[in-house]
Amino acid sequence: MLRHLAIRDFVIVDRLELEFLPGFGALTGETGAGKSILIEALALALGDRADAGVVRAGCDKAEVAATFAIGRLPQVAAWLAANDLDGDDELLLRRVLDAGGRSRGYINGSPATAQQLREVGEFLVDIHGQHAHQSLLRADAQRALLDTHAGLSELALRVAAAYRSWREAEQTLNSAATGAEALEREREQIEWQVRELDTLAFTADEWAALEAEHNRLGHAAGLIDGAQFALAALADGETACSGTLDRVATRLDSLVSYDPALQEVAGLLQSASAELAEAVSTLRRYADRVDLDPARLADVERRLEAVLACARKYRVPPAELPGLLAGWRARLETLSAAADLGALAARVAAAHGEFLDLAGELSAGRRRVAGEMAGAVSALMQKLALASGRFEVALLPMAEGAAHGLEQVEFRVGGLAGLEAKPLAKVASGGELSRISLAIQVLTSRSASVPTLIFDEVDVGIGGGVAEIVGRLLRELGDERQVLCVTHLPQVAARAEWQWQVSKAIRDGVTLSSIEPLDEERRVREIARMLGGVEVTDITLDHARELLRAEGASFESGSTPPDSKR
Repeated sequence: MLRHLAIRDFVIVDRLELEFLPGFGALTGETGAGKSILIEALALALGDRADAGVVRAGCDKAEVAATFAIGRLPQVAAWLAANDLDGDDELLLRRVLDAGGRSRGYINGSPATAQQLREVGEFLVDIHGQHAHQSLLRADAQRALLDTHAGLSELALRVAAAYRSWREAEQTLNSAATGAEALEREREQIEWQVRELDTLAFTADEWAALEAEHNRLGHAAGLIDGAQFALAALADGETACSGTLDRVATRLDSLVSYDPALQEVAGLLQSASAELAEAVSTLRRYADRVDLDPARLADVERRLEAVLACARKYRVPPAELPGLLAGWRARLETLSAAADLGALAARVAAAHGEFLDLAGELSAGRRRVAGEMAGAVSALMQKLALASGRFEVALLPMAEGAAHGLEQVEFRVGGLAGLEAKPLAKVASGGELSRISLAIQVLTSRSASVPTLIFDEVDVGIGGGVAEIVGRLLRELGDERQVLCVTHLPQVAARAEWQWQVSKAIRDGVTLSSIEPLDEERRVREIARMLGGVEVTDITLDHARELLRAEGASFESGSTPPDSKR
C-alpha cells in the first residue's frame, strides 16, 4: 500500500509530506483548494506524462516521491529483479521535473525511465478519474473493462498480434499476385548480376593481396637494383663496411688488455658486426628470390582490371563487391519466396488459423465472464438507486473479426427508459451514467490485485441517499484495500475511516495549498461545512455529528488520524 508521499514545488504546493493509513480515507475541501493536486502529483511519480506547467511559479523544479509497502506483493519483487533494480519491503518512486520540461525518474534511488515507473505503478495504484463515465461510452473502453475484469488483457494482446500477422501475410500474397510480372523481371535481372559476380569469384581479402603483388611486380627492377647496391656497399665491394668494421673491432679488442675502458666499445662493435652479418645474409636471400616476371605482372593487371570494371559498372568500391553479391542473393531468396504463390497462400492460411484459434479462446473467455459481470453490476445498480435498471454485456459477432477479436463488446442498460436493453449512450442520463460507471469501477477494482485505489470525484452527479450508498461501497472496498476518495459529498466523507482537508491561503502574496489531517472536532466542522455551505450553524454541526455517528467514523472507535507535515 501507499505509505508516504512527499511533494515539493508542485502547482500551488510548496512543501508537503503525507503519511497514509490503510482502509478508506477521504480528501475534502472547498472547490479550487487543490484536492486533485495530490492525485496529479502521485500520477507523476507513477510515470504520468510530465508537463512543465506543474512546476510552481518561480521555482526551478518540482519533485514528488512516493513510498510503498511491497512485502506482500511478490509480483513487484519479481519485476524489480527482472529489471536489475534493488528492492526489499519498501519501494521508493521519485520523479523530478525541471521548469524546462525535462524529467528524471528513480526507483529505489536508481535512475529509471517513465515507462519503468508506469510498469511498476500498475502493480501498486489504480486511479479512477472523475471523467471515467465519459470514456465508458467508447466501445474500446467497454471492451478493455471486460477483458481486464476477466483477466484476458494478455490474451487480447496476442489476438491483436495474430491479426496483424494474418493481414500482413495476406497483403504480401496480394502484392505478389498483382505484381508477379514485375517481380519476375527483377528476379531475372538480379540472377544475371549474381552470375556475373559468381564468375568473377572475387573476395574482399583478394583485393588487398592483388594490390600488394602488383606493387611488388611493377617495381621488381628497382627492387633488384636496390638489393645489389646494398650488398656491394655492405659486403661485396672493395670498400665494403663489413670488412672495415671487423678490422676495427679486432684492433680494439687487442687493446682492451692495456686499458679496460675500451671493453664496452669493443663489445658494441662486435655486436654491430654480428647484426650486420645477419642483415647481409637476409639481403642475399631476398635478392635471390626477387625476379622480373612480366607474365605474372600481366596476369595481375588483367585481374585488377576485371575487378575494377565490375566495380565501375555497379558503382561501388572494389572491396564492396562481395557485400553487394550477398545482398543480391538475399533479395533473390525473397523474390523466390514471393513468386511461390502457393507457399504464400499456405502462410496466409496458417496465420488466419492462428488468429481464429486465439480469438476463439478470447471469445470463450468473454462469454464466460460477460453474464457474471452483468449480474454483479446490476446488483450494484440496485444499491445505487437504479432499482429498475439492469446491466447487460452484449457480444456482437463480426464477420471476419478485427484486431480486438471476433466480436464487438457493447454495454447495454435495460429498464431505465422502457424494458428493452439499449446501448449505454442512448439510455442513461448524466447522473445515471455516473452511478453505472461507479458500479463498474467498484466491481473491476474488487477483481484486481492492486492494493491502493484512488477515486477522484467519481461521485459527481450523485447526491442524497445515493451518496450514502456510495460511501458504504467505498468503505467496503476499504476493508479489503487502501482507498482514497476525493469527494465533495458529506455522506461519502462521513463513511471514511480517516479524513484530510485541503485548503489554500495567500502567504507573502503567493497562493499555496496545504493538506491537514482532521481530528474529531475539526472533522465535524468540515462535514458541517460540506452540509451547510459557507456558514456553519449549530444545526449543521449537530447534523454532522449525527452523520458521523451513523456512519461509524473511525474516531468514534479511538483510531488516530494520519500525520501530515508541511
